[in-house]
Amino acid sequence: MSFSHLGLSEKVLAAVAATGYKTPTPIQDQAIPHVLARRDVLGIAQTGTGKTAAFTLPMLTMLETGRARARMPRTLILEPTRELAAQVEESFTRYGANHKLNVALIIGGVSFDDQDKKLMRGVDVLIATPGRLLDHFERGRLLLSSVELLVIDEADRMLDMGFIPDIERICKLVPFTRQTLFFTATMPPEIRRITEQFLHNPVRVEVSKPATTVAATTQLLARSGRDDFEKRDLLRRLIRSAEGLKNAIIFCNRKRDVATLHRSLLRHGFSVQALHGDMGQPARTAALEQFRRGEITLLVASDVAARGLDIPDVSHIYNFDVPIHPDDYVHRIGRTGRAGRSGVAISIVAGSNDAKAVAAIEKLIGQTIPFMEQMPGERETRYAAQPEQQKRESNHGRHEQRRRPQRPVSAARNENARTPRAPKPAPARNDIDNASHLPAFLLRPVTVKA
Repeated sequence: MSFSHLGLSEKVLAAVAATGYKTPTPIQDQAIPHVLARRDVLGIAQTGTGKTAAFTLPMLTMLETGRARARMPRTLILEPTRELAAQVEESFTRYGANHKLNVALIIGGVSFDDQDKKLMRGVDVLIATPGRLLDHFERGRLLLSSVELLVIDEADRMLDMGFIPDIERICKLVPFTRQTLFFTATMPPEIRRITEQFLHNPVRVEVSKPATTVAATTQLLARSGRDDFEKRDLLRRLIRSAEGLKNAIIFCNRKRDVATLHRSLLRHGFSVQALHGDMGQPARTAALEQFRRGEITLLVASDVAARGLDIPDVSHIYNFDVPIHPDDYVHRIGRTGRAGRSGVAISIVAGSNDAKAVAAIEKLIGQTIPFMEQMPGERETRYAAQPEQQKRESNHGRHEQRRRPQRPVSAARNENARTPRAPKPAPARNDIDNASHLPAFLLRPVTVKA
């Protein structure tokens, strides 16, 4: 089966052939004909299944006719993060080399003036994050009345990031007659409500069960102590002992933990970069490019990197923190095992809260994740075998030893300390000069006359 039967234009087919792709993925095979038929589409597929090309390729075919006007984009693609938006722009650049289309990227962290100049020239494809899009609209620099096609990508991630009110507002600003493509990996109740409100008689395309994990990914749990320094120690040993590790993404739940772990790994000599939401856009883009090109081995990231990033050959995923939301686990480990490759995903479990989170994940994905039978390194094995009370006593003893260090004592001092000093000899009784306390002139002999 090839792309030729999907109804794509000759230009698009030539671009696909130039990239080396010969067979469409299931989501592409099922969604593209419906998109070209101008139907609303609800696409449900796990990450890494080719969802981006499922809407990029038919959009290029549909945009071969028509012309954009200033500040009035013809199509609009909404993405939850800057990285995903930039990735979609790269997809249009790759497949649209033979098309004379104006593509604009409207994201935060970039100058408003530069973006405004692009909008002024007229835009065929507008790729945006919701917040920055509404900023331009409220300034009167953007009109949405000519949008023919609206794409809402990674909708469940939009929900997690609190963008649903913005999405609802944008859906009301674009024409009622537009075509809507809605892609998500999971279908929580809030997402279902949005689809029922804004999609018109959609075609449901589901190529896998919601919240399923990639079969080619080996999933494991690693038990650790509760303290962060114990988790960091275990993570380092897991990385050093990993077989076939080409590169790895390490996920943390909080941005401050990303920074702390990044500094720790740097101190221990690892090739590592950080990626989180507080970084400026140039720094985030540079970190991703270094990781893609293989200039660094490890990328420590928050969940900003968990959804949809096209890094096709990630060998290992480490969850330094077990994700709080089970859906995030699916998206995190979806960064490995892509395009038919195998991958490894290891989650560090520390304490009862992590155990509860793991139970929720196992319930969601419908399978049990095994613990590693043998932990790398001897130190952790001995430490894990100690009862909790012995751990506390051992730690207490080490702290006491640090507070009261013993100074080295020379052998001569020890010998002197063990040998008692000889008592001083008592003065002789007839030694008047030494024994008497009278003045000397009173002790001189006196001549007595008869």
